[in-house]
Amino acid sequence: FYSKQKMVREIVHCQVGQCGNQIGNAFWNTVRKEHSIEKDGKFCENKKDPKGDFEKLSKVDVYFRETGERRYTPRATLVDLEPGTLDVIKASDMGKLFKPDNFVFGASGAGNNWAKGHYTEGAELIDEVVDVVRKEMEGCDCPQGLQITQSLGGGTGSGLGTLLLIKIRANYP
Repeated sequence: FYSKQKMVREIVHCQVGQCGNQIGNAFWNTVRKEHSIEKDGKFCENKKDPKGDFEKLSKVDVYFRETGERRYTPRATLVDLEPGTLDVIKASDMGKLFKPDNFVFGASGAGNNWAKGHYTEGAELIDEVVDVVRKEMEGCDCPQGLQITQSLGGGTGSGLGTLLLIKIRANYP
């Protein structure tokens, strides 16, 4: 019924900080619905319109990886310097959609301070974040790029987000 006709170019998504994770969560909810993927990652087949199913699955690999029989997981890295926002996402009905290893969080937060997100707390966590991004990139057949959701003001999204952008630019020129 479904076969890949040509190689899809994949995108890896990173969401950083409270704002980035809230925007990212809304993004995944929208993309999930567009492709008829349930909140647990399973494809919801439309028996009345198999051609529509083919259309929905034809580009699902851009943002999702098939992890089982018609089960999809986002190519996403979820990052925050405090566990609160990510705990809310994990506990939500969409929490099962994400790969548990791709949640990366610290303990103290940046306290709305760019320097803490960039130089101190964020600097302690950046290697783990870059490692998760690297694993997601290595899982792609033909990576097209990375996308990031973050805040430009505050601490984690702006500070750690900037640090992550610098590392991504260095690792993927």
